[in-house]
This record gives sequence, structure tokens and C-alpha cells, in this order.
Amino acid sequence: MQLEWYGQSAFRPLLVTHEHGDHNGVEAIGGDPVVLRSRAGTHESPIGEVVGIAAEHDKVAGTVNGPMTLFVFTLDGLRVAHLGDLGQTALRAEQLAALGQVDLLLVPVGDGPTIGAEQAATIAAQVAARLVVPHHYRTPYIDWLEPVDAMVERFARVHRAETPVVDLDALEDGDGPLLVLPAVP
Repeated sequence: MQLEWYGQSAFRPLLVTHEHGDHNGVEAIGGDPVVLRSRAGTHESPIGEVVGIAAEHDKVAGTVNGPMTLFVFTLDGLRVAHLGDLGQTALRAEQLAALGQVDLLLVPVGDGPTIGAEQAATIAAQVAARLVVPHHYRTPYIDWLEPVDAMVERFARVHRAETPVVDLDALEDGDGPLLVLPAVP
């Protein structure tokens, strides 16, 4: 399976984790994707069932930045969890149960309006996914978040891809989770 960062696809769903203007611009995506908006529940999509799990976008039960949705689905045989702009410092037992066994975890690490590296590493350990992909961190295009470095320091195994496309099948198995860093285009 290939993980394609910043790719476009008309046959895979577009997940909107929360309704903030800087995260729900579905009109910027080409084609005619199926859009799953930020709400909890089970949703049908071209890839099968996608489960939305209620969560918060801040550390105070959503009272500052509001609610957001975690998504979990199976794609090409991998159970994928996308934590969006999670602001909670830890996942609740009910959220972990709803996620189930996860193979690939997408987790924010840039702090600010979301969790930082310390909380992200704790959540990654809670979820126990084989592959962890950090997102929502400082890049040449976004300079107000924390860099990914603090997350990298927390993992014994790190794969730094040279392109935004990562062939997950080509990654070596090993002991413990693998942090995968797709290149920023």
C-alpha cells in the first residue's frame, strides 16, 4: 500500500475532522470525492465503512475550540486511524475501544491548538499502532507550530521518506512502532 501525502483521489473519501475554515475547504480538492463531514457514527464510503468518533479540539472538553471527529477505517488491509486536530491530552477508554486494533496512526504533534509531541507519543503508545505518521507540525509553509523533532526523539525507529509518497509495504518490520515521516512537497 502506498501512503500518498497531498494526493488527490476521486474514489476515496475526503474526511473533514472539524468545521474550522482552515480545515474544511473541500472545494480545493479536485474530482468529485465522497465527503464525510465531522460527525460521529458509522458512514458508508467507496472504501467501505468509516467510523467517526467524537473527540475534542482542546484540553478543556471542547469549550474553546469545539468538537472534532476521529476517523478509523480499513484501507488495503490496514486499519487506519486519523486523529485530525485532536486537542485532548489522552484518549478515553471508549475512544480507544472504538478505534480498535490500529495498524497505521495519523497523529498531530505540533502543539498550539492541538496536542504536542509528548501527548502524541503517549497516545501512540495507547493505540499501539505498528506505523505512526505525525502531522500538523511546523514545515516551510507553516511556521507557527512546533517542529516534528520532539516527536522523532521519542521513537527508536524512524523512516524519513524522500518523497510525499511512501510505499508502506517496503518498510522493514522490526521491534516497536515505526515513525514514518513523508517528505514535505
